[in-house]
Amino acid sequence: MVDTAMILEQPYITITNIIWSFDRQTGQLQVLLVQRAGEPETGRWALPETFMRANESADEAALRLIKEKIGLKLAAFHTEQLATFTDQRRSEGARALSLAYMTFLPEMPPLQAGYGALAAQWFAVTAQPTHFQLHHGALEFATAAVLNTENYYQQLRLPETMAHLAFDHEWIMAVACSRIKNKLDYQPNILLVLGDSFTLKEARTVYAALLGIDVHAIDNSNFKKTHQHLFVEVGTVSQRTIGRPAKLFRLARVQD
Repeated sequence: MVDTAMILEQPYITITNIIWSFDRQTGQLQVLLVQRAGEPETGRWALPETFMRANESADEAALRLIKEKIGLKLAAFHTEQLATFTDQRRSEGARALSLAYMTFLPEMPPLQAGYGALAAQWFAVTAQPTHFQLHHGALEFATAAVLNTENYYQQLRLPETMAHLAFDHEWIMAVACSRIKNKLDYQPNILLVLGDSFTLKEARTVYAALLGIDVHAIDNSNFKKTHQHLFVEVGTVSQRTIGRPAKLFRLARVQD
């Protein structure tokens, strides 16, 4: 006999947005985290989230989240869908599904905590042998180090300590970092954090951060040769010093 109560149960649908940027002063990739103001997981740091409204699509909700959290109105091509997270163990109480997106900000605006957040901060992202580290001052978090979904949710314990991100966001961040890293050689949309144009050194800096190596370990000539199909030359850097100005490039195309 069919259990109609289970069929009629309607889980919450949340939009989780991994918002990336780039700090040109430090040469570090950044991701936005917020400290939750309300239940569940009050006080825990997490990726920005919002509920999808009845009158909007998931894509529209992801862009609305950007506007509400940091006051920026972005074109759709800055945001791409990452994955859907539906495991019943990802949150306590009422079941909540997450449609996760990634957004690449071409600037690093100052932050002011919006509705539902006690604080909002940019966290530098650095690659480690088994995971990625997120740090801001004394605050430090790590992405999940396990290799598959089932293993992660088997060991997930809710509620967790303040040393961990809320819900399953360490897993969502791990999936995001892995996706970006695996697409560097054919679809590096992450370079949108550099703005409309960038130098090859800036591009190599982003690659190095994701690969966990020093930027000088990526030879400029070899990088240009192996990645030239991904970039279009658009000019040179304006400079007042003596010497040949660096060339500027943009992504040849941006894909979902």
